[in-house]
Formats: sequence, C-alpha cells, structure tokens
Amino acid sequence: MDLTRLSPDEVILWEWGVFKVNATLAFTWAMMAALIVASWLLTRRLTSGRDVSRVQMALELVVDYMRDQIREVTGDRNPNRYLAFIGSLFLFVGFAALLTIVPGFTPPTASLSTTAALALAVFLAVPAYGIAVEGVRDYAQHYLQPSIVMLPFNIIGELSRTLALAVRLFGNMMSGTKIVAVLVAVVPFIFPIVFRALGLLTGMIQAYIFAVLALVYIASGMRTQAERSTFDSERKAD
Repeated sequence: MDLTRLSPDEVILWEWGVFKVNATLAFTWAMMAALIVASWLLTRRLTSGRDVSRVQMALELVVDYMRDQIREVTGDRNPNRYLAFIGSLFLFVGFAALLTIVPGFTPPTASLSTTAALALAVFLAVPAYGIAVEGVRDYAQHYLQPSIVMLPFNIIGELSRTLALAVRLFGNMMSGTKIVAVLVAVVPFIFPIVFRALGLLTGMIQAYIFAVLALVYIASGMRTQAERSTFDSERKAD
C-alpha cells in the first residue's frame, strides 16, 4: 500500500464495475468488527457481585472517569445521557490511532470523508439532544431568536463549527501518518519508531480532544437553548 498518497480513499483494494472498496472502507469495517468482538469479550462475564475481575475493575474505572469528565463539562447530573455517544467517538478515534503501529495500516481518520462523517454525527447530535429535551417545535424556534433574520446566521454557525471539527481531526491524523511515511523512505530505522510513538501519543490526545469538543458543542447547544428559554420566559413575564 502506498502510504505517500494523500488519502486512503485513493487506495483501491477491490473493484468490480462501478463498485469499489478503498482502504478507508476496509479499515473502517475492520476496526468496527474488532471493536465489536473486543467489547463482547470484555463484557461477557461482568457481574454485580463481590467477586469482580481485574478486567471489570479496569472497565469500571474508565467508565467512571468518562462520567466524571462529562459531568464536569456539561454540568449535567445525568452523564449517562451522553456516555454512549461520546464514548463511541473516543473509542473509534483512539482505536484508529492505536492501530497506526501496525505495519501497512492507514487510519480511516486520515480520510476527510471519515472525519466529516464523525463531525456530521456530532452536528446531528446537537439538535437530537435538544429535541429530546424540549421537543421539535420548541427547539426549532430557537433558530429564529432573537428574530427570524438570524435564521441563516444561526445555521451557518452550526455548519462552520462542524466543518472546523472535521478539518481539525483530519489534519492532525493525516499529517502524522504522512510524516512517518516520509521518514520510512528516508531513514528506515530509528526515526520512524520515535515518530510512531509520538504519533500514537498525539493520536490518543486527538481522540480525547475530539470527544471533549463534541461534548462541549452539545453542552453549549443545550445551555444556549436553556438561556433562550429563560430569556423568552422573562420577556413574556414583563
């Protein structure tokens, strides 16, 4: 596989007529399968009794840490509301970064199509959580505040935020992969190992940042809705 290509989308692994399977699709589905199998293996023997395995204790520590982070960012006393979505984002991006140590593996997050899809999921999650709390009608009215003139500006703000999230993740993941590829071609011994270790560290940091940013966007949307609702109530009372 030619790692000097700009994107794994350009690496075609299988083709039949108009149907093509590129490296992005293949690695994404392989990661999904590995995560599903790993999740099943790690959670199949969970228990609520006193005899708890070390694996379960480690999993509970990770989940508790994620809950504390969610509670700290959102201020919500019910972090489980966001846990599945934010946790899935972190696991996917983090696992993609972890697998970069495997020779020949190109993380699907080095493709703009993958990062755009992740950012789109965050973009859809913001109104999804808002609608779940307030309902469709009340949530839609927030885009018309303080007047209907602000509708296009509110929509543009949401879209630009999503675009920034996608480009940020794509740039960080793609640049790390390409730097290692160039160093492998120039100095094929010590430096690539060092940069792979640094790439693994930065990849995990990017997974954390991406998950936190997604949570901040969702939480800010929820806070903005609450503030607007309070403002509308006070204006009606006056």
